[in-house]
Amino acid sequence: MAGKKRRRNITRSARAELQFPVSRVDRFLREGNYSRRLSSSTPVFLAGVLEYLTSNILELAGEEAHTNGRKRITPEHLYRVVQNNEHLQELFKEDTRNSGIDETSEDSDN
Repeated sequence: MAGKKRRRNITRSARAELQFPVSRVDRFLREGNYSRRLSSSTPVFLAGVLEYLTSNILELAGEEAHTNGRKRITPEHLYRVVQNNEHLQELFKEDTRNSGIDETSEDSDN
């Protein structure tokens, strides 16, 4: 038994070749009570989507900074990228219609 070597633990992020933390995404999904049951591939997929979106936004922001003669990405560069891309605008728009409070149900109790 003394000659047995322990196998190194490989994180789910490393297994999926992702930089984003799969375990943290999994924890947030479970704590958020979005569903009673989650597939084991759900946090991997979501982490991949988040990483893909982030890398694309940062790439566009880097190009924006470069065209403005800057070496660092600032929040203004990120803002311009989102404002100039209709898909990102749609993704990040604030939807105030469904804020979780149903005003009609409060009045019907009285």
